[in-house]
Amino acid sequence: MTEQHSNELALRRFRRLTTITLVAVYFLILVGASVRASGAGMGCPDWPTCFGQWIPPTSESQLPANYQEIYAELGYADTRFNVVKTWTEYMNRLTGVTIGFLIFLTAIYSWPLRRFDRSIPIASIATFLMVGFQGWLGAQVVASNLQPGMITLHMLMALAIVASLLFALAQARRGIMASQPVTTIDPRFKTWLTIVLVMTLLQVAMGTQVREMTDFIREAQGENLRSSWIEFMPWFFYVHRSFSALVLLANLWLLHLLLRSLGWQHGITRLTMAMILVIGLAVLSGATLGHLGMPALVQPTHLLAATGLFGLQFLIWMSYRHAQAGAVTNRQSDAPGGNSYLSGQATA
Repeated sequence: MTEQHSNELALRRFRRLTTITLVAVYFLILVGASVRASGAGMGCPDWPTCFGQWIPPTSESQLPANYQEIYAELGYADTRFNVVKTWTEYMNRLTGVTIGFLIFLTAIYSWPLRRFDRSIPIASIATFLMVGFQGWLGAQVVASNLQPGMITLHMLMALAIVASLLFALAQARRGIMASQPVTTIDPRFKTWLTIVLVMTLLQVAMGTQVREMTDFIREAQGENLRSSWIEFMPWFFYVHRSFSALVLLANLWLLHLLLRSLGWQHGITRLTMAMILVIGLAVLSGATLGHLGMPALVQPTHLLAATGLFGLQFLIWMSYRHAQAGAVTNRQSDAPGGNSYLSGQATA
């Protein structure tokens, strides 16, 4: 087996495993958002055990008679066993452990690629280390009794893990994107890509603040008054809601530029089409939250769409960079005395 063929096989295996891991991470984000929306975050008031057990109880009778006093002394007042919330949080933890193993495998599979592109194993190993930190951070979230700032930090760390995995995946796909050069792309595309990236970051930042405010309002008003929470939202909630229309229009214009210059079959165009669908889901779920009384089931969908938008835009940005590199290399190879593009990358 030639070195080029060996690289191709290693790249394909790595891309497949990294894609599976990314899907699993997004599933964990959805599960975590469901835990938060349902109020099950303290379903297990300790960590890494749950009510002092590695496998949670299924009924209150399996706990000490004075368990509420025990946890009150630890700083968790009004602890009450709820089998649904307990097992929801426990499944969230099991999902996190499973993803930890997947990311560990991703780091192992990335090691043979160090001679092809050392940034791939560096990003993969960094992701594994971040997952370890995320586990510690999860313990601090429980210890803080679900302080909103800690929850937000936990969420931002999840986005950092997504970005690191996407970077490794994009680097493993750079040969594919280099084979689709962007020599004919609209010159305004790069500017608009930067604009939509900044707009998305602003929108996510405002959404994070809205989510924290939702926690405060739920604490003050109670779950039974969920339909009236919207009345107590601050001004930035309405800015966040209105800004979503601008985000959608800016990204539609970005897609328009790509369709005119690259056509719908180009990889970047297809990624942008997927991004538009995700933005549509984010806008629809956000409108549902704003106009239909903050239904708990819609909150995880809205968060998943927001994180999915972040991931797709990051991947589009990386793919554009690699497609640009392919265009430059093609021009160099066409010049007198130029060298052809590294076959191990172009056929990866």
